[in-house]
Formats: sequence, structure tokens, C-alpha cells
Amino acid sequence: MPELPEVETIKNELAPCIIGKRITDVVLPDSTAVKEPASDVFIRKLKGTTIETVRRRGKYLILQLSNHKFLIIHLRMTGALLFNCPGERYVRAVFHLNGRDRLAFADRRRLGVLRLIDSVGEITDKLGPDPFARDFTAAKFAERLRGRKAPIKAVLLDQHVVAGVGNMYADEILFMAKIHPLRKTNTLTANEIKAIHHAMLRVLRAAIAGKGASVDTYKRPDGNQGTAHTEFAVAHRLGKPCPGCGTLIQRLPVRNRGSYYCSHCQKL
Repeated sequence: MPELPEVETIKNELAPCIIGKRITDVVLPDSTAVKEPASDVFIRKLKGTTIETVRRRGKYLILQLSNHKFLIIHLRMTGALLFNCPGERYVRAVFHLNGRDRLAFADRRRLGVLRLIDSVGEITDKLGPDPFARDFTAAKFAERLRGRKAPIKAVLLDQHVVAGVGNMYADEILFMAKIHPLRKTNTLTANEIKAIHHAMLRVLRAAIAGKGASVDTYKRPDGNQGTAHTEFAVAHRLGKPCPGCGTLIQRLPVRNRGSYYCSHCQKL
């Protein structure tokens, strides 16, 4: 699943290719990709507009257009944005740009969605702070956790608490912080919360440096894979030795999400 590092990578690599480009046509092989407005209105209001900025908020990619509207792209499980890549499969939408450039939204499981909206706040106001926001300190993180009794793994996945962290990076964060995924959030000490906050920034920055993790279907806009998964300590490493102590990595469900951890380094 594309999480914060993958969407940040897509933003960084797409922005220089599409900012300033005019959308000359939109083709929807699968109109169900468009959440709002109606697909014919979506096409009409996009055609002729220029892409002015590209940014990320949580797991959302946000394209600001010259008609003061915003194209919101949520890739969800298997979505990808491919720029001038021949032979794309599972294409749900194609944005033709001037200069014969082509941006395709592909999605094998058809879970990702496109929205064209008037105010980006319709999406972003519902999200928690971004981990890289200047004011997202360890103290601010502690405030977001206050009063929560759920397992810390489930809380890290709550996009209302912090935006952008998903399943595999939550596993990596908790391993680095030496916290068991089932640990009740309201039992964490101040130092443990600081450790999770510190680990969050380190893990996400390293993953961005690795251009995201291609553990399944994630591709960068040029069709190449990321390499962040090659540095994973626990995520998707069931039965392999912990890099810290050699104990075999285990997997357990946390709120119906598979969680990888080291039973020796992350004691409950």
C-alpha cells in the first residue's frame, strides 16, 4: 500500500514533470475511479486547466489547478501514477498533457479514488497532523495520544491521530522504539512516546530516501520500484531473524491488520 513515503516520492518525482502542464484531455476507462463530481463533469472541468502545484497531505496527492479547483488522488491499496510509461495495465484514468505527455492512474484492485473539489479542506481538515509538520513535536504527539486505550499499533494507523503512517511503517516504527504492537497506548511513558516520535521521523525519512517500498504493487512514476523495503527490520519479514537479536520475526493481528514484530526486542 502506498503510505507517506511512497506518496512523497511520487510527489517529488512527478512535480517537475507536470507542474505548468495543461490537461488537454481526460479519458476514463473505468469511470468508477471518480468519486466526485459525476464523471462527465469531472472531465469537462479538468480539460484546459493547468497544473499549478503538486503536494502531499498524509497519503493524499493534491494537484492545484488553474481554475482554483483541486484534483485529489488517493491511491489506497494498489494505485499507481505512471508518467509516459508504455504498456500500463489496470488503467482507470488517463490525463493527456500538452507536449504529448501522459499521466495514467492504474489500480489493480480498483480501490483508489479521484476527486475534483473546490476546497482542499474537505479532505485535509479530517486528518491529523503530518509527521513532518514543524509543530508536530513529541509533546504534540503525546497530546494526540492522550486518553487512548487502544493498542499503539492501531492508534498509529488512525489517520485522525497522525496522517500518513500505514501498516508496514507502523511496524518499523514500533520495532525501532522497542514497543510491542499490542501495548495499550495509555500505558506508554513519556520517554516511550518520545521514542516512538523519534522513530517515526527516522523511519519515514529513510523510506523516502529509498524512494518508497515496493513490497507488492507500488511503482514510481517512471515505472521503477523503490528500495526502502530492502532495509526493513521486521515488516514483511515473517520467520526471518531479527537484525538486532536473531529471534525469528513473528506476525500477529492487531485490529484485523497483520503486524510484524520481534518478541524479544518488543516485549509486551
